Amino acid sequence: MLGSIPVTSAVAPVLDEANPWLNAQRQFDNAAEILKLTPGLRAVLRQVRRELVVRFPVKLDDGGLRMFEGYRVQHNLTRGPAKGGLRFHPETNIDEVKALAMWMTWKCALVNIPFGGAKGGVVVDPATLSHRELERLTRRFASEISVLVGPDSDIPAPDVNTSAEIMAWIMDTISMEHGYSIPAVVTGKPLEIGGSEGRPSATGRGVTIVALEACKRLHLDPAECTVAVQGFGNVGSVSAELMHDAGFRICAVSDVFGGIYSPVGLDMRALQDHRKATGSIKDFPGTHYVSNSELLQLPVDVLVPAALENQITVRNAGHIHAKLIIEGANGPTTPDADAILERRGITLVPDILANAGGVTVSYFEWVQDLQSFFWEEGEINRRLERILQRAFHQMCDEADLHGVSLRLGAYLVAVKRVADATAVRGIYP
Repeated sequence: MLGSIPVTSAVAPVLDEANPWLNAQRQFDNAAEILKLTPGLRAVLRQVRRELVVRFPVKLDDGGLRMFEGYRVQHNLTRGPAKGGLRFHPETNIDEVKALAMWMTWKCALVNIPFGGAKGGVVVDPATLSHRELERLTRRFASEISVLVGPDSDIPAPDVNTSAEIMAWIMDTISMEHGYSIPAVVTGKPLEIGGSEGRPSATGRGVTIVALEACKRLHLDPAECTVAVQGFGNVGSVSAELMHDAGFRICAVSDVFGGIYSPVGLDMRALQDHRKATGSIKDFPGTHYVSNSELLQLPVDVLVPAALENQITVRNAGHIHAKLIIEGANGPTTPDADAILERRGITLVPDILANAGGVTVSYFEWVQDLQSFFWEEGEINRRLERILQRAFHQMCDEADLHGVSLRLGAYLVAVKRVADATAVRGIYP
């Protein structure tokens, strides 16, 4: 029995609020305590199963070589193949990737798709590389982590600073090394090589679906709700557009350079045209500049942090005006900030549900690739909506039953599913 496994892992060190891995473990510990998991189960689930660190050279356009460091981490594979994105970012590190892998485990379990959690990254600013250098880096990294990835073992997907094109390079690299095409080895690919309809907008669509469900729970009329969206990449921009289409008034958005704010609301179509023409959201007519940190504290009803982790902390949680927070990013709120928001009566829909639209449609893509049978976008969107709505209500039921936050309610659903599967399978050998 797992309960008889001795706990040999050390107690987590004094918490650093900025360390996402310690934050992820702390969130798990809160759920494990309520679920009364045995010490053995806790020891298994609070650590990652595998972490691969690779260092590899890439030939630059000028003929020189540059070394890069990359990671692929698998947290848990009990319920199925590992699933998780790849990010290219100069500040990524092994602790961040471990946290993201754990969050992916809970995310997949919460929406009840048969995946475990994984994540990967390369320490690089893609803007410093040419297109050819980026392709060489991607293909070399794909080859380095090929010992882990595969359609039945570990399936990467896009994340921060990665794209459908980068997924195509990875799929091609793995396929060439095997001598035949393996479309199901990655998701988030272009349609031409087995990608799925609806995948590019899936995460932002999921944010919108759960925002509408949360408004029903709080008796809020979307047409009377103002919204600020931090981050205007794929997740944030799609979230802003679809929430606008659903009746919300989008008053502020931001990117890495800062944000724009207009209390009367933004014309999202005109803003997208402006960004395409200028390359930025800056200087959009009728708005004034706000920093990313200022955006979080604007007088709006709904806040969507859709950038990076550790944006809402003890330093600013007491100054947030929004009644409702929808976590479009992974880990944007620290546990200590969570406690402050909960005391202030602010409702927060956690990342493991709010941004689960992406992995859900990635699951659809994987299934379609394995079957070589593809669905229409309308069917994909309907299936996505049903899955997220069901998970939302299961989360709320657990939260209400135990008198806890929605985050803890979500963790109670997800951790129990993984713990039950672990207990049923037992420990090999």
